Amino acid sequence: MRWWPRSIGGRLAALSALATVVALVVAGWAIAGVLERFVTRGIDQRLDAQIALLASTVGADGRIDGRQVRTHRGLLAMGRDWRWLIRTPREVVGDAGLATMTVRAMPRHHGRDHRPGPAGGPPMPVEPAEAPVPLDGIGADGVVLHARRHVLATTGGVVTITVAAPQAVIAQPIREAVTPLLLTLAILGGLLAAVTWVQLRIGLRPLRSLRDAVAALRAGRIDRIDEDQPTELRPLAIELNALAADTQAALATARLSAANLAHALKTPVATLALAMGDDPVRRRQVDRIDATIRHHLGRARAGGSRPPSTPLAPALADLAQVVTRLHADRGIAVIHDIDPDLTVRLDPHDLDELAGNLIDNAARHARRHVRVTADRGERMVTLRVIDDGPGIPAADRARATEPGVRLDERGDGHGFGLSIVRDITTLHGGTLILEETPGGGLTAIVTLPA
Repeated sequence: MRWWPRSIGGRLAALSALATVVALVVAGWAIAGVLERFVTRGIDQRLDAQIALLASTVGADGRIDGRQVRTHRGLLAMGRDWRWLIRTPREVVGDAGLATMTVRAMPRHHGRDHRPGPAGGPPMPVEPAEAPVPLDGIGADGVVLHARRHVLATTGGVVTITVAAPQAVIAQPIREAVTPLLLTLAILGGLLAAVTWVQLRIGLRPLRSLRDAVAALRAGRIDRIDEDQPTELRPLAIELNALAADTQAALATARLSAANLAHALKTPVATLALAMGDDPVRRRQVDRIDATIRHHLGRARAGGSRPPSTPLAPALADLAQVVTRLHADRGIAVIHDIDPDLTVRLDPHDLDELAGNLIDNAARHARRHVRVTADRGERMVTLRVIDDGPGIPAADRARATEPGVRLDERGDGHGFGLSIVRDITTLHGGTLILEETPGGGLTAIVTLPA
């Protein structure tokens, strides 16, 4: 699901926002419904009072007492578009337009369906009602009405009393109440969002702390993670410490094996070199064996322990001075401009071997100068060694980093410099890229953990 946030905090925030919106919508709908029923009940009570007043004007024989009707007209005048109608088999008194009201909704009554008909007359079939029945409809003049109807059984026949109020008297107070209600719900939603944000910040703080601790462990600033964590994270901290301990034990064994291998091979190789004498061909093969041993020992050393933080500027300054002296006969200048605050997570010996191979390789092929720069990104330091030599064709750059490959047979190299740089860089999570220098030459770009 691409739309689903990858962040745990984002997922919790999305779920909280969804739940808040649903809860507020349901709350608003429920409150509006309760409010509508409350207002409607109040209007119905007023209409029922009018029905009772009109029913008092109808005699037992179904005749309407006109004098009483005239007496009660002031009480029946509730406001604009409030209407009433008394309909008997003999006469109709009140708002005649109410008799032709189009009924939109009529409830079930006494278990039988009422068929819509003129609001002033009884629906068919007719049954005397024990209580007024609500009706909704549209008057002859198009006004939407909320009506109540009451059917009286008299000796003179069925008498129907209908009273109606405009639907606006129900809708208006609801609108006036819903507007501040919606504003209140919006403010409540904002407060809930703020509380959710604070909750997420506080709730996810242990995860951020654990992440920082793992980064510090990886960088070598601490030896183990504090296991005093929240209940849910404590098992993870314990497992991470166990993993770190196992890794350190395995790397210590690898470093010991590498040291033993170095001691075991150092004497035989030295003896073999003495035995070769001045034979240049055999001496070159012995030197190649020695370079291969140093190459693989360098790989073992690079992965043998968690490296410390090493300042970059002093190491490169020393290397630049040494390489300048080595190539003083050709007048090669090594120019370096490194921020003194830059550090890399690399063993000093490995940094010397890595940068030394790069700078020396560049100086051997440069015409006038080698330039060394470095800058820091978010988590990596990018080291650039730039020369103005002939460069390496694009098709041969990948092959140039293979062990023992020499693209230029001149000189005394063994073809292991760039391969050692590549392996040390890769083992520390970095990269080695060879690019063409604008204007001619080769640019070696190495990324190292900051």
